[in-house]
Parts: sequence; C-alpha cells; structure tokens
Amino acid sequence: MAQDDDSFIREVNEELRSDQFRGAWQRYGRIVIAVAVLIVVGTAAYRGYQYWDTHNSSQSGDRFLAALKLASENKNDEALAAFDALEKSGTGAYPVLARLRAGSVQQSKGDAAGAIATFSAVGKDAKAPQAMRDLARMRAAWLLIDNGTYEQVAAEVQPMAVPANPLANSAREALGLAAYKAGKIAQAKEWFQQIANDASAPRNVANRAQIMLDNIASSGKAP
Repeated sequence: MAQDDDSFIREVNEELRSDQFRGAWQRYGRIVIAVAVLIVVGTAAYRGYQYWDTHNSSQSGDRFLAALKLASENKNDEALAAFDALEKSGTGAYPVLARLRAGSVQQSKGDAAGAIATFSAVGKDAKAPQAMRDLARMRAAWLLIDNGTYEQVAAEVQPMAVPANPLANSAREALGLAAYKAGKIAQAKEWFQQIANDASAPRNVANRAQIMLDNIASSGKAP
C-alpha cells in the first residue's frame, strides 16, 4: 500500500512539474528562443568577423611584402603607390607600417622634405600605436638635423628626451647634434652630458656623446 502511495505521489509531482513547465514555456518561451537565436547569430557573426579579419590581415601582409619588394628593387614610384594604396585600404597595423616605409622610400629617393612630412604626420597620428609614433618622430628629427632648424628638431623629439622613454638617448643625441650645428654650443653640451651621465645609454651612443663633449671642450666654445 505504501508503495502505491509513493507511486501516486511521484505521478502527481511529475504532473505538477509538467504543468509548471508548460506555464513557464508559455510565459517565457519566446524570450528563450530569442536569446538562443541571439547567441547563435552572435557566435556566427564573431566567427565571421574572425575569418574576415584574418583574411584581410593576410591580404594586407601580402600587399605590404609586395611593396617592400618593389622598394628593394629601387622601383620607388611603384613602391610609393603600393604603400599609398595599402595605407588607404589595409587592415590592422599595416596602414601605419605602409606610411613609415613610404617615408623611408622618399628618403632614399632624396626627397627629404617629403620624408620629413610623412614621418611627422605619423608622429602626430593619435590613432597610431605610441611606439610607432615615437619612431616616426625620431626619423623626422634625424632628417631635420641637416634639413631644418634646432627648434624643428626639438618640436619632434624633446618630449622624448626624458629618462622614462626608451628612445631618450637617441632624442638627446639628435637634439645635441642639431644644437651643435646651429651654434648653440651650451645646449649641445647639456644634451651630450645627459647621455654621458646616463648609465643605461647604449655604448655606441655614449661613445659618440663623449667624442662630441671632447670636441666642445677642445674648441673652448662652451664653459
């Protein structure tokens, strides 16, 4: 008898659960379906984006390598056109890389003004990674040593001539050389001395700074 009671209770509980499920489904079934559809669509869209991004990045990489090949073959105008096209329609980091390489091609062509303008523009591009911006400004500054003024060099790299920046000593060297060329000997000595005092300065940079300090000292042009 007890066994029959247990069986009856189980049947009642199952029926109650079934009724509760039907009621819940009637109330929330559409929401559940909508959520499920959103999950499926979202997953499919994400996978599609991954494929699109990978495919486009691969294409941009191939185009970048092709442009580099043109540059290595001294087909400068063709290389510049290829880099320009990649800058406009490439994906990922390739547009910025294309602009940097375009600046290098302009420099190799002897177009210092064009190269400076290209590098300076990348340095001011807030959308570019900071490391690339700093590198571009450094490239512009080194070209400006021979093709610009001390003030122009300073505008590009003086903010980088601080201990926390990994390019600090390269910036100081550019500033020192530009100041020396401009006849600002005291400023040149100050920049070269900062390099000499920096234990973390690369040996070759420190050696060049010391040579410049020796030259300044022997010239008697600075205290």
